[in-house]
Amino acid sequence: MLPRGNERRFVWMGLGLVAGLCLAYCWPHETAQAVATDRDDRFAVCTVETQTNFGMPEAVFVMDFLTGRLTGAQLNQQSYAFTNFWFRNVAADFGLKPNAAAKAKYCIIPGNAYLTSAGGATVSSGVIYVGELTSGKVICYTFSVRNSKTPLPVMQLDPIAFFPFREAVEPN
Repeated sequence: MLPRGNERRFVWMGLGLVAGLCLAYCWPHETAQAVATDRDDRFAVCTVETQTNFGMPEAVFVMDFLTGRLTGAQLNQQSYAFTNFWFRNVAADFGLKPNAAAKAKYCIIPGNAYLTSAGGATVSSGVIYVGELTSGKVICYTFSVRNSKTPLPVMQLDPIAFFPFREAVEPN
């Protein structure tokens, strides 16, 4: 026969285990969400959330450091083809001259903004932040999303806001 103190320990341990399981079952669950960004010397790639409430696939964007162009596409989950396409010459948005665009130092990262729709277009829940070192600015871009099984025409990315993080400098 076990001593009475050990019996109480097992009872309390059992009650704690049951209480923990009940709490874990009732606790609100959140799905894990991740975006990806990768870069090289000449380009960067990132994924951006499009519409979380409809379960649409993320969009993928490629920033070409040599030309200053940001292009993107979204895979359609029904047709297994890229159907939404976006484009923007971000070098012009940063005010870079054509000969300085190849020397620009960019960085790109996705984010969530959950902006309201305007003009009937469905605005993506994600945004793209692009920073450029010589201009000293970060610009936020958003884009519209349409659900279509066939490829749509290329749409422009829309710059919605920017902020300077340093003084502009002339590239060497």
